[in-house]
Amino acid sequence: MFKIQVDQERALMELTLEGSIREDEMRRFIEQALEDASELIAQGRSIRVLSDFRKLRATSPEAAEVLRQGQEAAMRAGMQRIAEIVSSEMTVLQLNRIARQSGMDRMLRRFHDHEEAWRWLMELE
Repeated sequence: MFKIQVDQERALMELTLEGSIREDEMRRFIEQALEDASELIAQGRSIRVLSDFRKLRATSPEAAEVLRQGQEAAMRAGMQRIAEIVSSEMTVLQLNRIARQSGMDRMLRRFHDHEEAWRWLMELE
């Protein structure tokens, strides 16, 4: 399951992934996130992302590859900062590998607490 919310005023996207995400669902998630960000992208705004992965389970290698490609596309589109909230150590290991491969690790920070992640993202205001 996934959920995407966009705050146009703050150029902030809130993404939620839960459970075991299959490759086709990950592809839909990436496509929808990029489509939902299109107005911010067209405005040339620096996009911040708050990703809630607390209920995400490690995904298949195929779904992980789709996520890596989506991260690369998001960075090209103008993502500036990403805060990930993660609770599972197995998921953290997989997300670390994906972020290193995509190059997103340079703008990524992980948190266990939603409020702390929010404060870090809003430091830029």
